[in-house]
Amino acid sequence: MIYHAPLKDIRFALNELADLAAVCSLPGYEDCSVDLVDAILEEAAKFAEGVLAPTNVAGDKGSRWDASGVTAPPEFKAAWKEYVDAGWVGLRAPAEYGGQGLPALVALAAEEMWCSSNLAFSLAPMLTLGAIETLHHHASEELRALYLPRMASGEWTGTMDLTEPQAGSDLAQVRCKATPDAEGRYRISGQKIFITWGDHDMAANIVHLVLARLPDAPPGVKGISLFLVPKFLVDADGSLGERNDVRCVSLEHKLGIHGSPTAVLSYGDGGGAIGYLVGEAHKGLAYMFTMMNHARLGVGVEGMAVSERAYQKAVEYARERVQCRGIGLDSPDSVPIIRHPDVRRMLLTMRAQIEAQRALACYAAAALDRAARHPVESERARNQSLLNFLIPIVKGWNTEQATEITSLAMQIHGGSGYIEDAGVAQYFRDSRITSIYEGTTGIQALDLIGRKIASEHGRTARTLLTEVVVTVEKLHAIGLASLANNLGLAAAHAGRCVDFILANYGDDPQLPAAGAVPFLHLMGLVLGGWQMGRAALVASQRLSDGDDDVAFLRTKLMIARFYGEHLLPRTHGLAAAITDGAASVMALDEAQF
Repeated sequence: MIYHAPLKDIRFALNELADLAAVCSLPGYEDCSVDLVDAILEEAAKFAEGVLAPTNVAGDKGSRWDASGVTAPPEFKAAWKEYVDAGWVGLRAPAEYGGQGLPALVALAAEEMWCSSNLAFSLAPMLTLGAIETLHHHASEELRALYLPRMASGEWTGTMDLTEPQAGSDLAQVRCKATPDAEGRYRISGQKIFITWGDHDMAANIVHLVLARLPDAPPGVKGISLFLVPKFLVDADGSLGERNDVRCVSLEHKLGIHGSPTAVLSYGDGGGAIGYLVGEAHKGLAYMFTMMNHARLGVGVEGMAVSERAYQKAVEYARERVQCRGIGLDSPDSVPIIRHPDVRRMLLTMRAQIEAQRALACYAAAALDRAARHPVESERARNQSLLNFLIPIVKGWNTEQATEITSLAMQIHGGSGYIEDAGVAQYFRDSRITSIYEGTTGIQALDLIGRKIASEHGRTARTLLTEVVVTVEKLHAIGLASLANNLGLAAAHAGRCVDFILANYGDDPQLPAAGAVPFLHLMGLVLGGWQMGRAALVASQRLSDGDDDVAFLRTKLMIARFYGEHLLPRTHGLAAAITDGAASVMALDEAQF
């Protein structure tokens, strides 16, 4: 199960579609260049292929828990040491705290390779970077100076502790308590569940970011504060002190990502875990969203990345598996199944979506960088709105389709794919969580129609759809009629659905809510098709200019054509369900289910 980092495709998405050169020119990124990024990605590919990918199967055996704590797979511990020694943890971390301070767009490209090569392993650095981002923006300088350099180096890792047994996605139900002590600290008590990498022995310390309530907290989400709770207390010089009163009391037994320990954490069994308030009291949820938005973009990359790994495995198998002469084939003998039309249809369905998802994720990451660094305030605001709109789509669409794509990889393997020894089942199992954690697809979809369309009266949605139409016109102008026609129709369907949401959200929000997930899928398909259209325009222009990479560019054109002819037509059915089928969703009485 060899992994080959798709560097050429990644570079195309970065340079041609996300405009890496322009991102590198933003204030604060002056030391970044296309050539430097090329060199970084070359090394990242070598690390992903040579160090992380070989540990993926071993990690599937899982981490171990006993009363003393969690033991990570030994292969992971060795890989983590190499990862830390190579400086990969700090790729996006702030330079003033020892990180490399590179753009999110560059980090995203490297993260794709970490996730493809070993999804379970990649969650530890992803969450650490999210914790760094949150502390960098909201913690006191004292906390930042003490914790961030050690987190940016990978000496310590970070977690996000939100969920409780009675409080899943509804964080208003959080009951974890924080009581002030005489030393100006807080004593944290309660239980958190589903904590990814909540305990392990790969790093010397674990920095938990915990949502809890102060004694005077108002009810609901307005009463949640954020606390930094280290596994080991930290002295003023950064050395580790005694063990804090937080412990892993069990690990969840999961369908997939077995190498990543999902912990049940108990705080305060011995008098209260010592914690430190991050920012102001009662603003914890807003602070945590700093981490959550980065995490949701990262999870969208996870879905695309595990799909890429499954696609590569399916192609490898389809080239090697010989069976049946096949319809319309001249050979009297059995042939590799990659020559069979239905196998090709499945492979192209996988690849076209992966390329569209990669392009859309890179486009979102570039918006993240511009929102943070653009010198013009109005451009920062515009890109923040764009990013806010794209995040639920990248997270929701990429991860939902990961289930389809990894399932297709199993289907191509036939019966052997259902057997664990074939290896492809792990990708299917690992992918399934991505559409659930960091906010389910349903939550992403409600966020999309509510906060991102209704609350801004469809402004960003319509701006994007206008850009799609401009791309359609350019495709027509160079004769790519099939893609242009299908993308134009898909954009029109999306526009009708935006109108439907805006017309009904105020008076009867259940109507657009009934079609929220189909709408998220529709927007993913349309915006993915837009990126494929842009890719086709670039490939066509480069071919016209005499670019000698003919095979690669023609492949881009054919993949875009397939996307237009086989995937964009799905938008017709989705739009009909959204605008015409909403009432039937709510028509059945509860007792009739």
